Amino acid sequence: MRTVIFGVRSIEEITADILRSAETDGDATPRISFPSTESLWSVLNPRRMALLKVMVGQGSLSMREVARRAGRDVKAVHGDLTLLLEAGVIDRTEGGVVFPYDRIHVDYVLDAAA
Repeated sequence: MRTVIFGVRSIEEITADILRSAETDGDATPRISFPSTESLWSVLNPRRMALLKVMVGQGSLSMREVARRAGRDVKAVHGDLTLLLEAGVIDRTEGGVVFPYDRIHVDYVLDAAA
């Protein structure tokens, strides 16, 4: 089962992960990182998470098929999928789009306000 970790990480942490991954032949769990919890939840809002839920483990799907499975308007889904593409969360394929993972893990820490 291929899992992706969504999380909040600094540029330094991301760089360290890349260097560590290069040393271990890329066997680390894939991560998609955001600079803040606000940006994570802005990109992965409930509508877009619902789209990912219908795409998990499904291979390449047309945008129309994603909209049908989500029970949403194609034009609105197109906008959300475009944003997910631009954020690097999903990939474009010849036949549409793909979320190449079977499972999602969200990892972040909320600290006390200063």
